[in-house]
Amino acid sequence: MKKITQDAGRKALGQFAPDFAHFNDDILFGENWNNHDIDHKTRCIITVVALMASGITDSSLKYHLENAKKAGVTKKEIAAVVTHVGFYAGWPKAWAVFNMAKDVWAEESAAGEMAAHENAMIFPIGAPNDGFKQYFSGRSYLAPVSKTQVGIFNVTFEPSCRNNWHIHHATKGGGQILVCVAGRGWYQEWGKEAVEMKAGDCINIPEGVKHWHGAARNSWFSHLAIEVPGENSSNEWLEPVSSEEYNKLP
Repeated sequence: MKKITQDAGRKALGQFAPDFAHFNDDILFGENWNNHDIDHKTRCIITVVALMASGITDSSLKYHLENAKKAGVTKKEIAAVVTHVGFYAGWPKAWAVFNMAKDVWAEESAAGEMAAHENAMIFPIGAPNDGFKQYFSGRSYLAPVSKTQVGIFNVTFEPSCRNNWHIHHATKGGGQILVCVAGRGWYQEWGKEAVEMKAGDCINIPEGVKHWHGAARNSWFSHLAIEVPGENSSNEWLEPVSSEEYNKLP
């Protein structure tokens, strides 16, 4: 294991309390944290437990939560540790630690939810939809299913992501068909109530209709976007869906 070093004591207190800085950097972290009688991951968990039991929920706890994550402590493991200690150290302390741990493990939580969503459908999530990200509020992903005869794309939205109001134009034919393949989302035409979409639901969007579609606040959402063949087809991207209107939806 790489040797652990620390200089926070000298940076913060080197002039004011040099002895304390020495004990912090050279003894606590320099010797104690490099002792191999306890493996590094276990030591990180013990430290989080000690701080939690002492009611210390400031930046030092966040530092040691981040340390624990780097040492390989997973979201499930830290949740189990904090829950267990909560029975002995106090429930309010557990709440305080969880509020901080959620931020530290947020990326892992999102990755797990994304993987679970992908496992719920037969189509892949695909790559980040960077070519159209300026027309989306939030992150979306795109996986081509067919690029010949009829264009079919699996579009995936993270929770709360939706595209701007837009219109599919064509001088003849045109429009779009949406088929939800996983998750829960919304479709709305201008001047009408939003329509909830779940797996298996199909929406036919005529040419020239102003509309938007995207995920519900608490759910990933994927739909097949099927391009209806038309002459002189084009998309007109318009204003974003306002947060005020979107947040009215359940």
